[in-house]
Amino acid sequence: MLNGKRIVVVLPAYNAEKTLKKTYDEIPKDIVDDILLIDDNSSDRTVEIAKAIGLKCFVHEKNKGYGGNQKTCYAEALKLGADVVVMLHPDYQYPPKMITPMAGLVTSGMFDVVLGSRILGNKAMKGGMPFYKYVANRILTLVENNLIGEKLSEYHTGYRAFSRKVLTDLPILENSDDFIFDNQMLLQAFYFGYGVGEITCPSIYTKESSSINFSRSVVYGFGVLRAAFQYMLEKHSLGKWAIFDKSGRKITF
Repeated sequence: MLNGKRIVVVLPAYNAEKTLKKTYDEIPKDIVDDILLIDDNSSDRTVEIAKAIGLKCFVHEKNKGYGGNQKTCYAEALKLGADVVVMLHPDYQYPPKMITPMAGLVTSGMFDVVLGSRILGNKAMKGGMPFYKYVANRILTLVENNLIGEKLSEYHTGYRAFSRKVLTDLPILENSDDFIFDNQMLLQAFYFGYGVGEITCPSIYTKESSSINFSRSVVYGFGVLRAAFQYMLEKHSLGKWAIFDKSGRKITF
């Protein structure tokens, strides 16, 4: 518990056998109530290792994609009565010790969504982010900020904390099952008026770090621009998309 709120950490996993234990060991168990691993049909020993260290595991019989994995993550966390859900990649790219301050910004009521930003504090390149990814991150973020009228340092971090209200209110089941899910969810939070905050987060890139290849990065980039244009048009009543429809599909129990 933190500030009287139940904290659940979700680990969306795919072939994370080499880094899972290290990630798990550094999760602050003093404030975290439950840790869930959702395995997206890994071909390695991820599930075996997760069970050996006592993690609650949910395994997809078929690969559902990064966004599809998150949909399961949040549904299962909410079933456990989570007041705050923190998504942490089990590839050790993001420091688990940041869970406490990120969750604290949500439990305090300051923000509904908190992002661990690799850009704030000049941490990205120092942590080994490839140069082309850094440049693409900065360009996409600049364009997206201008299109939707916000001022985030980055939209592409995978380290995020959400309040229960956000996860039950946003129509996230309308979102893609692919990597663009993250971006769509942030746009939804802004569209429906939720407070989004950021905190400086160092990151470490190794050969075990999760990453999408160049061709999929290009597809993701165009997807980001498309989603931002949809947001802008919807805001000006010039279009209609399910991801911005309050009656769209949500997580239910």
